[in-house]
Amino acid sequence: RANISMKIIQLVTTSRNMKRNGSRSCVTRKTRFGSRERDWLKGDTQRGCVCLYGGTVDPQPPASGTQASSTPQTDLQLVLCSTSTTVEELCAQKNGHALYVQLHGDLVRRLDPSERPLQMVYDYLASMGYADPVRVQQEAANSDLSCLIRFYSERPVNADQQERTLLKGVFSVRKGKTQLHKWAERQVILCGTCLIVASVKDSLTGKMHILPLVGGKVEEVKRRQHCLMFSSAGSQAQTYFVNFDTLADYQRWHRQASKVVSQTVSLVDLSCYSLEAVPEYLFYSQDITHLNLRHNFMSLQGPGGLLNLPRFSQLKSLNLSHNRLGVFPECVCEILTLTELNLSCNSLRAIPVQIGNLQSLQTLSLDGNHLSSLPEEMGGLFQLNSLGLSFNSFSHVPAVLERLSAVDKLAMAGNRVESLDLCTLVRMSHLKNIDLRLNGLRWVKSENLEVVSQVTQLDLRDNCLESLDLSSVCNLETLHCQRNQLGTLTLSGFTLRMLHASSNRESNRASSSYRNLLEYLPDWVCDCRKIEMLDITRNLLSELPSRLLNSLSLRKLLTGCNRLQRVPELLDHVPLEALDLQHNMLAELPESLFLKALNLKYLNVSANALESIPPSSQSEESLSTLQELYLTGNNLSENCGALLVGHQNLRILHIAYNQLLSFPASKLSKLELLEELNLSGNNLKTIPSTVSSCKRLHTLIAHSNHISVFPEILNLPEIKLVDLSCNELTEIQLPDSLPASLQELDLTGNSSLMLEHKTLNLFSHITTLKLDQKSTTTAGDSLSASTPWKHGYSEMSGQRNKLCVSVLAVDHFRDSVEACYGIFDGDRNEEVPRLLQCTMGDVLCEELQHSSVDSVYMCNTFLTSHRKLGMAGQKLGASGLLCYIHRETSDPGASFSLTVANVGTCQAVLCRNGQPVPLSKVYSLENCTEEMERVKVSKAIITEDNKVSGVTCCSRLLGCSYLSPWVLPKPWVHTEPLCSQDEFLILGNRALFERVSYQEAVCTVQAVRDPRAAAKKLCSLAQSYGCKDNIGAVVVSLHIGEDSCTCEPPVTTTEPRGPAPAPVPASVIPGPSDPATNLSSSSGIVTEFSSETSASEIGSEAGSTASDEHPSSGTVTRPERRCSLHPATTLCGLFQQQPSSTTFSSNQSDNGLDSDDEAPLEGVISNGSKLEVEVDIHCCAFQLRSGPHESFDHPSGKMRRQNSVVVSATNGCLLAVCGREIADLKKSPSTSSLFGKKLSNGSVVAPEDSHNLIEVALEAPKKKSGYFTAPAQQDPEDQLIVPPSLEQEVREQRHSLELPTSWLCFRREFDS
Repeated sequence: RANISMKIIQLVTTSRNMKRNGSRSCVTRKTRFGSRERDWLKGDTQRGCVCLYGGTVDPQPPASGTQASSTPQTDLQLVLCSTSTTVEELCAQKNGHALYVQLHGDLVRRLDPSERPLQMVYDYLASMGYADPVRVQQEAANSDLSCLIRFYSERPVNADQQERTLLKGVFSVRKGKTQLHKWAERQVILCGTCLIVASVKDSLTGKMHILPLVGGKVEEVKRRQHCLMFSSAGSQAQTYFVNFDTLADYQRWHRQASKVVSQTVSLVDLSCYSLEAVPEYLFYSQDITHLNLRHNFMSLQGPGGLLNLPRFSQLKSLNLSHNRLGVFPECVCEILTLTELNLSCNSLRAIPVQIGNLQSLQTLSLDGNHLSSLPEEMGGLFQLNSLGLSFNSFSHVPAVLERLSAVDKLAMAGNRVESLDLCTLVRMSHLKNIDLRLNGLRWVKSENLEVVSQVTQLDLRDNCLESLDLSSVCNLETLHCQRNQLGTLTLSGFTLRMLHASSNRESNRASSSYRNLLEYLPDWVCDCRKIEMLDITRNLLSELPSRLLNSLSLRKLLTGCNRLQRVPELLDHVPLEALDLQHNMLAELPESLFLKALNLKYLNVSANALESIPPSSQSEESLSTLQELYLTGNNLSENCGALLVGHQNLRILHIAYNQLLSFPASKLSKLELLEELNLSGNNLKTIPSTVSSCKRLHTLIAHSNHISVFPEILNLPEIKLVDLSCNELTEIQLPDSLPASLQELDLTGNSSLMLEHKTLNLFSHITTLKLDQKSTTTAGDSLSASTPWKHGYSEMSGQRNKLCVSVLAVDHFRDSVEACYGIFDGDRNEEVPRLLQCTMGDVLCEELQHSSVDSVYMCNTFLTSHRKLGMAGQKLGASGLLCYIHRETSDPGASFSLTVANVGTCQAVLCRNGQPVPLSKVYSLENCTEEMERVKVSKAIITEDNKVSGVTCCSRLLGCSYLSPWVLPKPWVHTEPLCSQDEFLILGNRALFERVSYQEAVCTVQAVRDPRAAAKKLCSLAQSYGCKDNIGAVVVSLHIGEDSCTCEPPVTTTEPRGPAPAPVPASVIPGPSDPATNLSSSSGIVTEFSSETSASEIGSEAGSTASDEHPSSGTVTRPERRCSLHPATTLCGLFQQQPSSTTFSSNQSDNGLDSDDEAPLEGVISNGSKLEVEVDIHCCAFQLRSGPHESFDHPSGKMRRQNSVVVSATNGCLLAVCGREIADLKKSPSTSSLFGKKLSNGSVVAPEDSHNLIEVALEAPKKKSGYFTAPAQQDPEDQLIVPPSLEQEVREQRHSLELPTSWLCFRREFDS
């Protein structure tokens, strides 16, 4: 165009292999985005670049053998443009015909000439949550974005899709089974349900032979190589022999034809193929009765457009949902044979009157459109029995439904019906099932006393009802009214079978929940003669009517979270199978419970005040069928063990957090069918050896006891999980071999447990082995800084075979007095939580360098992590929560703040003055009204289980990008200043807080001092309350305020001359804290173990690098100890040194130069022929510091203070290791023993001692810089003095900065 105001620059480059997860979609752009492109972006945020990918060309198959697989090659064009550049302009510049866009690796759509590609990218990023135009411009140029949105210069070819749509080729063909016909070359086409044989030259205009294959046969001809016989069905079946050229062609045709002949109906499924038209050959398949064109971009015009669909003379079922039609295709009304039509999610606003022509129509789906009315002509569709009108814009029930007498279900969920008059239902006497979920319904009224006799099922969930009177609905069998605000409920319950009336719609920021407020059950509930299931959870009931519990029809009763103080006695045998009484005030259960409820299989009475349980029978013989029994959180003693013997069918027993001192051994042996046993939180000192009689036991959880002897469970053939953490184990007696079924063993928190290498090697096959970190305390620890927080976490996989919850925990974040904690829940996938666990901390570090605004860096952290998921995040997703503890300002003395961001259902709660303070927002459709409305407006289909498209209940997730724009990654961000009244922080996933309320979680943690034990208790409680899903919990104890200060003033002591004291032996510590430089994470697959080498272990073996000289006797001033609340100020121009620091010397180095170096080493001070390493030990031991180097001027020249140093102080010697070198050592397999022994399955265990620490470090590959480049040697004549030439400079600097003498000690070696 003449008015183009900018010049489009094209840079055509060749493609490279993809870099992300083996992705075929993400291309690295480092070699393509140069200075010319960066100059183009400067100064104008409306400028950018668009990557245009060419069509994928599949490699040619080999001549024989199976088809080889290789990475396809793609031509890439990097086009610089602006947001005003249209598709037409781009095509004109590159002489192309069209552009195509692909979202989330899914469908490919042809762009309209007027669409603007770069603006589309900017809009997409803005919808994700990016707000800054500069950041949007930067993200648009990121190569990883192609996994979310990608442009093609031509339609990409998908070989697999093309194979299922159309197979075509020229092959040798013979007709008939006899030898009368000769072999000849023919055009052979397999499309739809038919095999077409035509002339090579005139395949469309010449003579054709069409062979219907549905119900026919396709067989291999053994007499000829690569030959197939195709036969049609029926008495006059025809046969064709086709000889293929290659084995690959033969297999491809055989595979596709076998699918067609196996069909019982003539069905053609072309869904999700990005089609704009159906293949022209498909119209020759006149026997097609079912055609599925869902999720395409079908157009009206063209040879294969929708206008040609009436050519299918026998078509009965047509699916055109999700095709972006915009208008109802009137041509469909000409297919008079249709019985089923689906036009959902096409943005339709009106239905044409021609719909009345479809007299045979039985099913019509119009969900997910913008309809507000229906034409009167629809009343003539007398055979219509199913009509879907959900998620449209109806404000009332359409009157035309009165004439549709065959329709028995009113499906109008997600509309705008605020009032329902029951008299309307009286006139629609054919409607039996009413679905009015998610309508904002406020009133259900009846102006007269007419009886609504035909309605049997009514669903009124997720509305705004405060009262509900359904007494006129006399034959109601099933009622759903959850998540309203009901105060009164009136029913005619004679025919009622199932009533769901629970409610738990939490507000956005409040800890309390809106619940139904029933204080008593009305009489009609007791009069229900057919009721089978009653859910009255989370109400205010104080008693249960005796008539209800003695009902002869009730099979399932859920009365948890009420105020029940007693349960009435059972008068006769009842058919009750499941009874949930948890979270009440029960002190006892009816004595006749197990005697009269012989069908009872599930009983949950956790979180009550029970001191005993009723007997299972009155004699030695018991008829109990109980299989699951949950008794957690009561006051039961060991006497209850004898009462459990009668339940010999028991499979699951949870009796955690009671008052058990022991468990009778003789009684446990009789529970032979037991599969899961939880004895945590009691006072047990041992588990009876008779547990070996439970041959089916696969889960034993007994943490938080006083167990000192490892139980005899490793001989059980089916044992999978053993949790004996937080006990008093000292040793483990192991058999010669472990069961192959053992997958997880948790031994953390056993401070006296010492494991030998033989034991660890025997554990090597265990998928998840959790052991304590190894640490010691030495005199040098007086220099270490205490952090004002400490964390513990727990994860439980529930009944699933994989753990889909991951935890991120860093007590020393960014190597400073900061912390980062997170939890990620993938629901049913474990890949995305693992990726987020490994990358999100690094992303936050990077974002903190770009912005200091909490809402900006937290939001960008989530959005960037969403992008970095790559192809894994296209179809999979996870809820995520990230907590960042930091100072409010850069001032080291500033107060702390907590910034929380979350998507999905992971939550955080802070305990302040003993009360819960919620910090997160639950982004689920059930809990967030505005999110529910946003999803409804965007016309997503919300299924009956409240899931978007039946996939997830969350409206915000990391990943699941194919559900955009319904599901977004933009997080909720909140910053809370911390104070001395803040006790601890709790992080948990959906499964935890669905079962454990905020207040109960706070009270639980307050009663347990150890964060790890508290986290485990939370998970155990959630399991005992009925949770079957993955559970994750993180507890962070906080000590913010002056009370937690650990500063000590300088102390002057007199030390005798002599050798340094021996180091304290290594021991296993029960604390859950991680090393200062490591991320504490859990995978569920690899061992949860990392080792921390103590300061004393390093110092005791540092003979090859440290001086053997010790300070002479006399007065020694111990440095002032500083805590993390009051860190010592770092002063420019000075660095801190200790009188007995390690001196690294080298006989081969001179003037700071190593033999392999060409420049002085950073951080190394040259002084004669010796090398002195500059060390900043401030007040922290084992602290990894990172950040930019700070340089300053020194009288001896310009020196740079190293910030990346790990320091270990002990007994008069210091070992300084460059942080960069530490990372290299950790990665190096040859030095893995430096940080722990790595087992064959990837597990890491702590070394018994660190005698080889220095040797391993010195054997590491030498770098051009770092502390290990100059081998240090002992010099017995080392003297720690200040040379006379430097004394004056030291005095002047000390005087100018007004520092105490003990603060500044320069170490110089003086060579006389």
